[in-house]
Amino acid sequence: MNTSSPEPTHKPHRLPLVAVVIGALFFLGLLGLMLYGVSRSDRPDRDSLPSALIGKPAPAFSLPVLHDPGIQVTDQQLRGAPYLLNVWGSWCPACRDEHPILTRFAETKRVRVIGYNWKDERADALRWLEQLGNPYMVVLADEEGRTALDWGVAAAPETFLVDGSGIVRWKYSGAITQEVLDQHLIPVLAKIEAEAGGRHPADVGAAR
Repeated sequence: MNTSSPEPTHKPHRLPLVAVVIGALFFLGLLGLMLYGVSRSDRPDRDSLPSALIGKPAPAFSLPVLHDPGIQVTDQQLRGAPYLLNVWGSWCPACRDEHPILTRFAETKRVRVIGYNWKDERADALRWLEQLGNPYMVVLADEEGRTALDWGVAAAPETFLVDGSGIVRWKYSGAITQEVLDQHLIPVLAKIEAEAGGRHPADVGAAR
């Protein structure tokens, strides 16, 4: 009589405890990020992203003026008073949305508003300004977008506030709204003014 040998029994493999712990920590971390994103989704400053440039000197640049490409403007020439650098393009729908708000703010002459035309055709940019109005003290052109890389520009619009010493003090990614101006930009600008002895930015620039 043939007797068959019993089938070998295999114990199920169990994941090492370390792998289980790492997987649980990864899941909890992912869940935490999701909850953080949800908690910030209704905040007005949700587009106010941290920048590696905050508190550091603005990147050096020498860019042509949109309306007169034979003229170059450098970062050194803009020092002496704060300025708001607004990155925009005629191809950017959100830039059109923020334009009326930015225009009204520029009319207050609280701070110099510098346009930074990014990856745009010169004719398109000039036509856009002619149609919507030009709120900028001067518009710089970066058609190839190389200088924007130094500023960490990822999309338009983006806006930077640089103080009179050339230090980046604030950045906003996305279309500026009146709420952003009132709750975020103006308080930072007021702090810069206080550090300058309470003088208006235009007065600081004139003193140089």
